[in-house]
Amino acid sequence: MFTVSIDKECGCFKRSDYQNNKSFESKDEALLNAKDMVEDMNENFCQKHSFVLSEDGKSFNITMSLKPQEDSGCCGGGHCS
Repeated sequence: MFTVSIDKECGCFKRSDYQNNKSFESKDEALLNAKDMVEDMNENFCQKHSFVLSEDGKSFNITMSLKPQEDSGCCGGGHCS
């Protein structure tokens, strides 16, 4: 069995139809599912996070991290608006 798992379930993941720790009979099926998930989550989730796929033997792990905030050029002093 091959497993696709996500390390942290953000709100978008919890609201989606995706399942964590989903098992597959074949490595190819698991890999295709994991790649599709990562692509969809990076394109269609709220854009606060980014998702990266890695392989560890019989497991495909999707790691979530915060996207860096874009610099607006404002110093935060309250005079830029």
